[in-house]
Amino acid sequence: MGSAAGATGELDVFDAGRCCGGYALGVAVGRRFGEVIRSRMSRDLVLRQQLLPFASTAQAEPLLAALRAANSARYPQYWDELVGTADGSGVPLLHIMLVNFRKEILPFIPKEDHDREEEADDDCSDVLVVSESMAIAAHNEDANVALLGHTYVVKATSPDGSSSFTAYTYAGELPSCAFGFNSNGVAFTLDSVPPVHGEIVAGAIARNFVSRDLLEARSLDDAMHVTTDIMHTTHFILITASFSSNIIEWQIN
Repeated sequence: MGSAAGATGELDVFDAGRCCGGYALGVAVGRRFGEVIRSRMSRDLVLRQQLLPFASTAQAEPLLAALRAANSARYPQYWDELVGTADGSGVPLLHIMLVNFRKEILPFIPKEDHDREEEADDDCSDVLVVSESMAIAAHNEDANVALLGHTYVVKATSPDGSSSFTAYTYAGELPSCAFGFNSNGVAFTLDSVPPVHGEIVAGAIARNFVSRDLLEARSLDDAMHVTTDIMHTTHFILITASFSSNIIEWQIN
């Protein structure tokens, strides 16, 4: 998977430090990576050919309203972060919403409304190795081709300085629907597991908001609680690990 890289070709890492709330963090990330975010939005064919045309239809209006209401009510600080990313990068909020909700929207786009190939469902995979002396989760980041050159790492510290996280992030999206870890010793990766049509719940909690909350998990048990305590729209495989106990757990949500 490509990335936003500097002159050395290394993955671009931004340490936002302590930010006073979600909006401030979003603005900081949006300003720092504005060019990369705008580039992704202009080249993402799923956004341009499917999500944006669908968003202009009468069918999309109640779905988008339900997604916005459910996720902003459950996670107001992360919704503010999303809005801040839009404001900081100069990208329309609708575009930022659509890429963050893409997994929750695409199943509802009528197939007859577009003749383009659907977004691939074989996004990522992991290899797990666990022994008495180590626990390793190796993640293959094999996502949408539009993300080539449009990823970066975000580091942030809580306002009170009590915890921090590091997250591999898709341009314009909340950290992180890929993988990340925090100073509480919790790490995770996510893999796509597309549901069959009858399992899809319209307007529920989005994957990107669940994974953002995982970055704040205080323990492995807390991370499990984050993913099982809510109704979310799509499925995904969550792999979590504890640095302190060499434990790796996985579950399908």
